[in-house]
Amino acid sequence: MIDGLVISKMRMSKSPLNLSFLFVQLLVLQYSVTISAIRKDIGFQEKLFCKTTVQGRYLLSDDNGYVCDALSLDPQSRCCPGKGEKFSCHGCNHLSQCCNSYEFCVSCCVDPARTRKEQVLKVKIAKPETAGTYQSVFDFCAGRCRHNSEGVVHENAYLSDFHHCFALPSNSSGANDTLVEARLAGINVIIGRQGESCDSVCKSKGQSCVLNKLLVLNQCDIIRKYMNCKGACLASMGADQPAEVVDDAPSHVNPGACLYTRSQSMLSCDGSHRHTKRLCPCA
Repeated sequence: MIDGLVISKMRMSKSPLNLSFLFVQLLVLQYSVTISAIRKDIGFQEKLFCKTTVQGRYLLSDDNGYVCDALSLDPQSRCCPGKGEKFSCHGCNHLSQCCNSYEFCVSCCVDPARTRKEQVLKVKIAKPETAGTYQSVFDFCAGRCRHNSEGVVHENAYLSDFHHCFALPSNSSGANDTLVEARLAGINVIIGRQGESCDSVCKSKGQSCVLNKLLVLNQCDIIRKYMNCKGACLASMGADQPAEVVDDAPSHVNPGACLYTRSQSMLSCDGSHRHTKRLCPCA
């Protein structure tokens, strides 16, 4: 009987402790649920989706700068696997910025080292009066690399196998003067004599023609800084450009006008024409 009373008293004395212990456990359980929920939210990753080209029959280029075949494209993200060379310029001419493949043209173009975002987003898609601008570098590259009037002749033939070009339009009025000056650092820009090639012009000064700088000079804004142009700067196709037509040239070749070439793959140091004076980069 005594033992039973003792046990009963001990149980009664422990019951407040038991209640406190249960209360603490409930608090811990509630807090741990909250923590796990927070961690779960943080752990969610945003799904990535790629823009891709659709022009080719076999290859695709995505906006990450990879080229792959259509079968290897991830069905959910629409991205290339990310294997191989990023920003690949396979089959591209670095001077003219033209390629023999549309997909590799886009891949090469989206490289931030080659295409400046702040410049291309200002480029008009069509006529400046009515057109909008590109929304991204990939949109610019995908549009620019398609066939255009600068790469064809007689409307049914290509000027060159390298007819996918991503360079900014040569007559763009938005040229960055500071950037152009930096690219021409150390270059002597010399106006040649009538019918003279740039190889000959530079050699007469004890220098050599710098082929890759012809691309910099092949813009109306730049040509006008060195030549008269008499109000006209015209798109043309010839290995003697950029150049100025001499004043006594026949009327059908636009006397006094300046010329830039539409086909940048034709830029050449040894080109010449009997009715033009060339603008030459020498060093």
